[in-house]
Amino acid sequence: MLMNSKVKIIVNTFSLYSLLFLAACQSGQEGTTTEEVKNTASLVATDTLSCHSTIPSRFPVQQANQMVDIEKNTDIQTADEDSPAGMVWIPAGTFQMGADNKEARQDEFPKHKVSVDGFWMDEHEVTNTQFAEFVKVTGYITTAERKPEWEEIKKQLPPGTPKPADDVLVASSLVFTAPAQPVALNNVAQWWTWVAGADWRHPEGPGSNITGKEQHPVVHVSWDDAVAYAKWAGKRLPTEAEWEWAARGGVENAVYPWGNEGVETGTFKANTWQGHFPDHNTVKDQFYSTAPVKSFKANNFGLYDMAGNVWEWCSDFYRADYYQTANRPEGIKNPKGPTQSFDPEEPTVPKRVQRGGSYLCHDSYCSSYRNSARMKSSPDNGLSHTGFRCVSDKR
Repeated sequence: MLMNSKVKIIVNTFSLYSLLFLAACQSGQEGTTTEEVKNTASLVATDTLSCHSTIPSRFPVQQANQMVDIEKNTDIQTADEDSPAGMVWIPAGTFQMGADNKEARQDEFPKHKVSVDGFWMDEHEVTNTQFAEFVKVTGYITTAERKPEWEEIKKQLPPGTPKPADDVLVASSLVFTAPAQPVALNNVAQWWTWVAGADWRHPEGPGSNITGKEQHPVVHVSWDDAVAYAKWAGKRLPTEAEWEWAARGGVENAVYPWGNEGVETGTFKANTWQGHFPDHNTVKDQFYSTAPVKSFKANNFGLYDMAGNVWEWCSDFYRADYYQTANRPEGIKNPKGPTQSFDPEEPTVPKRVQRGGSYLCHDSYCSSYRNSARMKSSPDNGLSHTGFRCVSDKR
């Protein structure tokens, strides 16, 4: 999400782990040079900060750019299913990827030519029912449900780093909690809280559940969790380029998946925030948090919720300057993103791309339901507005 351009205050980091392991975070990302920080920092303007700029990673000091071996979590088998049920075919195409309007952030520039092959894509975000079947069959335990292991964490910290209190090293996830009154938009800690016991089954924490939300998108899933599900389903996560091409629905240079009309003009087109963010949601679209999938009209490719509802994980590493390297006169075909992650806002934390915005997006604070809007998060993070959908190359 993009911060209001009038807000020109750098957001303060509030990660529990970042505070505990500050010395380690200051040591810098392995393989990242001072020159990289200088060159990329120019992309981050203080008046265009992302609302995820300081969303705390669960383990911000984990090995940078390390690929996740999901086999270490559980013995995941591929689902015995050949038919792409619940998927729609996205035709091959060439488009201009990147910024479309004045709301764009610096990491959406420059606009550049991209071509992608055809692929199948889930028509909607993965639901609680679908994820529950995966868990039932595999016994998978999500990141949010696992207690952090201090013996593993300290291997990546400077010698002598003290162990944090036991009440910090607990299974937890980030939950949106609206403040009781208007607040300045310079500190996301005012509406995000680490909640022990929050996970995909308990989206608001202990005492909450998903009864009646079977067809809502699953949330509190990390990138690692999404990759594990995709493997089991015989699918994969979309690349960032595939995701944007699919969201555009074949409409050239459209700002939103439905075209160029404002999100609150006419009928509601996506599950977003109405009212005053983050303290008052008028719920004019009928949904305070997640909405059942397919609650709003599909785009031209037959895809639902490509804007709003929940953020969706992509396969790509995130780099703020990636589009500069991908901008070629002849274009680029089937890009898979950079080979390493680097976010100048948090140089020590490797990130993966997220797309599509969420039910928390509002024009007064952000407009990340735009086709070109990019977001990023540590792959071990789960949040109450983060989910995913899958793609497949099967014909």
